[in-house]
Amino acid sequence: MDMQTTVVNCTAYRNGFKLGDIRIEEISNVLLEDDTFVWVGLVEPDDALLLKMKEEFNLHELAIEDARNAHQRPKLEEYGETIFMVLHTVHLVPNAIEIGETHIFVGPRFVLTVRHGPSAGYKAVREHCESMPDRLAKGPGFVLYAIVDFIVDQYQPALDFLQEQFRRDEQELFTPGSQKDSLPDFYQLKNRLLVLQGAASPLVDMCTRLLRFHNEIIPKDIRVYFRDVLDHVARILQTSDRMQEMINAAMQVALAQVTIRQNEVVKRLAGWGAILAVPTMLFSLYGMNFKFMPELEWRWGYPAVLGIIVVGCVALHRRFRKAGWL
Repeated sequence: MDMQTTVVNCTAYRNGFKLGDIRIEEISNVLLEDDTFVWVGLVEPDDALLLKMKEEFNLHELAIEDARNAHQRPKLEEYGETIFMVLHTVHLVPNAIEIGETHIFVGPRFVLTVRHGPSAGYKAVREHCESMPDRLAKGPGFVLYAIVDFIVDQYQPALDFLQEQFRRDEQELFTPGSQKDSLPDFYQLKNRLLVLQGAASPLVDMCTRLLRFHNEIIPKDIRVYFRDVLDHVARILQTSDRMQEMINAAMQVALAQVTIRQNEVVKRLAGWGAILAVPTMLFSLYGMNFKFMPELEWRWGYPAVLGIIVVGCVALHRRFRKAGWL
């Protein structure tokens, strides 16, 4: 993979203002300047580029190994003065939710993001930070907040999408006369909700740790922003928990409806079986090879038997229809 295609940006900032884009090879020199930090964004980098990042930022090899491989669990790890975070991103596309990953390295003088899979870019985050130089001057801690807040903000539209889908499935579930088996739809919806919960729930512990520790990266006046992120995550988890309970209840209703429909089929089969038992019984009786059978010599015996069968079947049919079995 070409290095230039994976480097989205490599920019230096001083006292909250953008100095300009720099080359990868210049990072270590820029980090020596006072009140300056570097923000680098990568998309699915190759091994050579990650090794270059390791050299420029003095990153730990274990963190680089995690950043090389996608499908990591959300987590926060410490390597000396560097924080390494893995966050799952949610990308909403028409009628679907796609999950990606963002790996974030944060040090006292730098921020490095590595994106894997489908996800929205952080151009809007960068522009938003650059529009507030007084906050950007607080360094990488504020940039970390802006990225995490942007990722968390993407969870709410995804949750709204799942809620809307649940309302449609629920309405169809309670539509009179509906014969659709809704269990697969609710099961798929529950799986999507669990994926979203799995992305959001680790952020509670991460934000709590950022609020309590890492003073060299997260200044005291920046921690209030992480409390706001923590509040957003708590609301998302609370809403998703309620939705999960409603999905579980809907699945029980759907399962009960399947059982009811099966019972209806069984009742119909039982009703027709009872009706067919009348001619079966009479025909089986007169099919026996006995010489002395009642009414065998009677002229009207055969029509009489047919009449008994018709009357018996009609009476049973009306009785079962009245009872709701047919």
